Amino acid sequence: MVLSDIIENLNLDTDINSTTVTVEGLNTLADANEYEISFLENEKYIKDLENTKAVAVFLKKEFVHLLPKNTIALTTNEPYLKLAYASKLFAPNSVEITGNKPTIGNNSNIMNNVHLGKNVKIGDNCIIMSGAYISDNVNIGSNTLIHPNSVVYRDCKIGDNCIIHSGTVIGSDGFGFAHTKEGKHVKIYQNGNVIIENDVEIGSNSSVDRAVFGTTLIKEGTKIDNLVQIAHNCVIGEYSILTAQVGVAGSTTLGRNVVMGGQSAIAGHLDIAPFTTIAGRGGVSKSISQSGKTWAGFPLLEHRTWLKLQGKIAKLLK
Repeated sequence: MVLSDIIENLNLDTDINSTTVTVEGLNTLADANEYEISFLENEKYIKDLENTKAVAVFLKKEFVHLLPKNTIALTTNEPYLKLAYASKLFAPNSVEITGNKPTIGNNSNIMNNVHLGKNVKIGDNCIIMSGAYISDNVNIGSNTLIHPNSVVYRDCKIGDNCIIHSGTVIGSDGFGFAHTKEGKHVKIYQNGNVIIENDVEIGSNSSVDRAVFGTTLIKEGTKIDNLVQIAHNCVIGEYSILTAQVGVAGSTTLGRNVVMGGQSAIAGHLDIAPFTTIAGRGGVSKSISQSGKTWAGFPLLEHRTWLKLQGKIAKLLK
């Protein structure tokens, strides 16, 4: 799109001549390139603002002086809300009308009643069972098994030697809304994707949400149980284990070999050190920087401390 059309569509007040500026999409301040728009809502990303390569940024007037020289200021009192409106302008079609027929590798078994969208690529020795829905532009590696009634949304990628169990959804929209002053909820269109690397297994009825922009990433060797929710823009490190009813909120990064017990949960925008264990029903509300520790409870405590506390509470009740 041309930036001037976006400015007009969003009713922004700016004197900048932007009729020749091309915009290809939206991205974070840190990841945006010279053809993408970004935004600043939270002041903790000021450093990213100062170093961004974005062609333009939605931001409040008081932060304009921090922009790099060649970045255009799109001033607004509601940067996040303007981002939400802009996201719709770049949303891809739900279903592609044109495109190439699916490409299927050697010895792959695509059972009856499987939908394969445009530009789908499937590797060798795969099995895709009845009722699976594989949307447009999806890539699936070799030796991967997809069980009945699983869904893979458009633009997602699944590696080699993966297993996706029944009822699981890969690439559904992340839960993202901006809010007007009147309290209405404006959808932020989720224009990223999901990438699942090799040797990943995901149990039944789990969801891995697509990114707002960029990628939700499940790294190599990770094992995910039934009824697990992975929110948009998360990164799940190599060989992690997430058991039943775990929830990981948006933009959280897990290091390698993180273990999460049943019904444990992690809040959004946190970093979890490698080889961390979260006991069942543990609630993580702050980043964990020390590797190799086990945590429990809410508020979260080291596991031994939590056990001692439970023992003292039990004595008080006698």
